[in-house]
Amino acid sequence: MEPLTEKQQQIFNLIKAALAADGRRPSQREIARQAGLAQNSVYQIIRYLKQKGYLVDLGGHRGVRLSAEYLDSLPPKRGIPIVGQVAAGQPVLAQQNIEGYVEIKDLLGLSDDVFLLRVRGDSMTDEGIMDGDYVAVKPASTAQNGRIAVVLLDDEATVKKVYVQKNRIALEPANRAAGYKTQYVKRTDKDIRIIGNVIGCLRKLK
Repeated sequence: MEPLTEKQQQIFNLIKAALAADGRRPSQREIARQAGLAQNSVYQIIRYLKQKGYLVDLGGHRGVRLSAEYLDSLPPKRGIPIVGQVAAGQPVLAQQNIEGYVEIKDLLGLSDDVFLLRVRGDSMTDEGIMDGDYVAVKPASTAQNGRIAVVLLDDEATVKKVYVQKNRIALEPANRAAGYKTQYVKRTDKDIRIIGNVIGCLRKLK
């Protein structure tokens, strides 16, 4: 890939950090403030990063993700070490000899185009998706009714059960205790589109 200038790399690093933290890039104003640049300069650099294949445009003002081309250019990682077995029932001796290494995508059987988004909020807890979890998303522009999907609503991404109706899309939460209501969005009212289906969930235990 074409190398980046110092400023371009700085902006790219800020975007990568934000995507890793909460699944979306900061606004151009936020990037400009952190980088000490004018917003127009930030706009031009982000456009360059998309043109040169570092970022993929998902639509909306902030909808981007790291490109497969960029991810493929990274040095291979050894993955997570497998150091033995542990029983969930009767205890067994955990052998501390490394048996090998496994990548998360290989472990979960995920294809190369799958990406992760960090969940903010508790609207999907009844489906086992908690605040702070990472959902694995398979890119798609459609979803079967009742499927959990990621939807881009204007420039905000949300994860909900999706029901596509005649002139609108219903975004149904899954948290009865909190009393969240289904949101009905007319296609003519807002820029709304499905960007992927949720196929898995990762959680770090505290």
